[in-house]
Amino acid sequence: MTRTRLTLLPLFLLLSAAAHAGSTVENVRIWSENDKTRVVLDLSRSVDHNIFTLRGPERIVIDLKDSRLAGTLKQLPKGAGSVRSIRSAVRANGQLRVVLDLNEGVRSRSFQAGPNGQYGDRLVIDLQRAGNLQPVKRASEEYRPGRDIVIAIDAGHGGHDPGALGKRSKEKNLVLAISKELARRINAEPGMSAVLIRDNDVFVEHRNRMAIASRNKADLFVSVHADAFDNPRAAGASVFALNLVGANKEAARTMQRRENAPVSVGGVSLHDKDEVLASVLFDLSQNAALSASLDVGAKVSQHLSKVAKMHTKTVRQKELLVLTSADMPSILVETGFISNVSEEKKLRDKGHQGRLANAILAGIRSYYYTNPPPDTQIAMDLRRTPTKQVRHVISRGDTISEIAERYNVSPAAIRRANKLSTDNIRIGQTLNIPVFTGG
Repeated sequence: MTRTRLTLLPLFLLLSAAAHAGSTVENVRIWSENDKTRVVLDLSRSVDHNIFTLRGPERIVIDLKDSRLAGTLKQLPKGAGSVRSIRSAVRANGQLRVVLDLNEGVRSRSFQAGPNGQYGDRLVIDLQRAGNLQPVKRASEEYRPGRDIVIAIDAGHGGHDPGALGKRSKEKNLVLAISKELARRINAEPGMSAVLIRDNDVFVEHRNRMAIASRNKADLFVSVHADAFDNPRAAGASVFALNLVGANKEAARTMQRRENAPVSVGGVSLHDKDEVLASVLFDLSQNAALSASLDVGAKVSQHLSKVAKMHTKTVRQKELLVLTSADMPSILVETGFISNVSEEKKLRDKGHQGRLANAILAGIRSYYYTNPPPDTQIAMDLRRTPTKQVRHVISRGDTISEIAERYNVSPAAIRRANKLSTDNIRIGQTLNIPVFTGG
């Protein structure tokens, strides 16, 4: 692979880096497949960072606090995929700035990963073409134009596994009732359809639950549960997504399994790929699914808080086997504590079950009306809808220019709609987006 030579840093900066107490970028790696590009910075230790987008020309800028390039890193890799070239400089405030010069507009996500058997701390930057922002490819490409968005609903436990036990009820029965109500409401929603993983009192093995969702080409997997704790005063609903520990274990299991059997992710076979490429392809799809899981989970949590007490409003991440699919976003909803007498009474109430189902649906609807897969009826309807405003909640990594590109409007239009004098925004802030969807 050809490489681009870096301009050598001044000698005094190299000497100071030798005694540097902060983080060191020891290597930079880049891969690309289809519309996704991944850049990995191998670090000597974890580091605070900030990532943002610049336009004219297109660039992704990563600032790493109190960091330096390793003295042994004499050159950075040549660009690939959406990245034309990579360059770096040490700023006056001591930050290391790494710039990804782009060939096209992209949407970016970044996260830090801890050491594993092969690498130490890493900062991972995933880029996806702005014109193709659907988070995960479906397992099959045989779609009809204007298809429904498919939601797989998994009622936890069942059969010989009752789940948590309350004074008067079993978790498996309550969550099945809520799941059926949610499915009914989704099926009544234009452009959406539901698949129930179980519709009666049977036990389904965890991986079979994911397999059923995949066979039905689900866009989203929602597992419904009721919580329990020794302290009977514990109360509130919560939403979970997979954590990196669970993601890494699933990646290792998949890489091991592909050696003996056909394995695919996002419709791409991993069996005929070399180990590095297969690992990268799986990791890209898995991270896209995890990113979308956190986004849709935040929407569901936001709407649940309107009808139920929340144990926590933040989407919690945990190592949960039922959420390990790399083919689709997956969330687990704890609807309340069955071990709390008051909440158990609510969970048994048909009216409250309906309100919970409505809130979960509202969160799903909110996510997919701003992130509709392009071949769906909802996406087609939105393109024909007259000009309207969409509310967008700022998440980590969002910038005005990226949001503008995502909704196909100008940054100036967003600033005007929100009376902003600058491009400064904060996580959790809500913006009104003037979306032009006609034609």
